[in-house]
Amino acid sequence: MGSRIRRETLVKWAPLLVLIVLCAFFAAMEPRFLSTRNFARILIAASPALMVAIGVTFVIIMGSIDLSMEGTVSVCAVAFAFCFLWLGGTLASWAWLALPVAMLVGAALGFINGLVHVKLRIPSFMASLAMGFVGTGLAMVMTGGDRIRIEDELFRSLLTERFLGFPLMVYVAGLFLLVAWFIQTRTTLGRNFYAVGGGEDLAIASGLNVNRVRVLGFTLAGVFFSVGALLAVGRIGIAETATGNNFMFLSITAVVVGGTALWGGLGGVWNTLVGVLIVFVIGNGMVVIGLPGYVQDGVLGILVILAVILSTDRKSISFVK
Repeated sequence: MGSRIRRETLVKWAPLLVLIVLCAFFAAMEPRFLSTRNFARILIAASPALMVAIGVTFVIIMGSIDLSMEGTVSVCAVAFAFCFLWLGGTLASWAWLALPVAMLVGAALGFINGLVHVKLRIPSFMASLAMGFVGTGLAMVMTGGDRIRIEDELFRSLLTERFLGFPLMVYVAGLFLLVAWFIQTRTTLGRNFYAVGGGEDLAIASGLNVNRVRVLGFTLAGVFFSVGALLAVGRIGIAETATGNNFMFLSITAVVVGGTALWGGLGGVWNTLVGVLIVFVIGNGMVVIGLPGYVQDGVLGILVILAVILSTDRKSISFVK
């Protein structure tokens, strides 16, 4: 019992300790790492990825996995851009309606993703991966390979306007993080995610509609993917097919490194926040001290392996679904 408690304590606090050690290491190597400007740079890059990773977190808590984020982000970004320009091209007009439209598109894609997984009884990783490809192809058809520029000053103020040294998009990401935490801890749906991930058979025996919970989980993930898409467009001012590129690696890595268990039932959005910060602190720190990008990928790969080793009791779990 004592060894188990020590293991659980280590798993719980290890990601935060890793983040602190990384910050101390990079600060020792380059004092500029601790500057407000550099922290703002890290948070700007991390904000869209955090939203996508939060969406993935809800699905992984259920014991499933969602790999559709790249296609979903691209479609939501492009749909937002077209709708935004069609409605006037500025938030001062009716173009603000493009924001909820993008979120509805994300929810719809997530809903379809969940239905394909549940109704056709296709493993979640395969169903979502296929949906991701469909989304990327749809975004390509919508744009014809072109880039759509969003130049509205009000919308771009997400990046350009700052409060206490940090741009508005960081505070928007923080707001949605709190919304995700509320859903996770204060709603029946959030508790049901843990119930399904903790034991599907037990959840069914207790009368829980597991299929409904899974579909809602994928739908909610799609909403957060769309928020990530909006922040990504706000960051660079461009919507294109490539908007969703690299989000799969970043989000899955962040969730795992943050300590959310791949088999479900453990972890949460605060773990994901720490995981995202670890990923982007490593990326930023490597650049600051002058190390090449492939070293960053190697370090992240090692951290993922260590996180899985720490969080998985391989004596009781023979495989991860």
